Amino acid sequence: MGLWHGKSPLILASRSSARKMLLANAGLQFEAVTADIDERGIQAASGLSNPREIGLLLAREKAKAVSVNRPGSYVIGADQTLALGDRLFNKPAGRVAAMAQLRDLAARTHELNSAVAVAHDAKIVFEDVSIARMTMRQMSEAELSAYLDAAGDAVTASVGAYQLEGLGIHLFERIEGDHFTILGLPLLPLLAFLRRERLVAV
Repeated sequence: MGLWHGKSPLILASRSSARKMLLANAGLQFEAVTADIDERGIQAASGLSNPREIGLLLAREKAKAVSVNRPGSYVIGADQTLALGDRLFNKPAGRVAAMAQLRDLAARTHELNSAVAVAHDAKIVFEDVSIARMTMRQMSEAELSAYLDAAGDAVTASVGAYQLEGLGIHLFERIEGDHFTILGLPLLPLLAFLRRERLVAV
């Protein structure tokens, strides 16, 4: 018997390989279903500018979008925003945009806001945001180019043009925050919620 005690399958409303890995490593059986929502459209229509609030909004919308079609299941939605002061970053469209982002982030500290929301029967029953503070080291143009060459298309898959679990680790000199927050899923508060609801065995 697995750790999941829910009557219906646990659902992860995400295609993120990092989020899938975190849940699987925690011993939870789940199904991954992509949430088909217009993230940038929802963000623009909301009028929100606070990165924490934007992350929560998108996590909620992802969870609810999948939950509508999965009655009885607990559906996890998650989103991550990157803020450098008041400036929000999105996933870079290509190498040129990735280089521009990395130039702006180099030698500075930015914040990753990782939001999680759980929907049950299309209603949000839990939400949380965790923050990690990430300080990039100063890098030359040659070093940035070498990183982009080595990372390839992966730089367009993550906000900030890096994946800390991979080659992105070379970009940093200091990190404040837990591993789960950085990878995009605040796992400790999520697991605490599931325990309170008696949905997991431990």
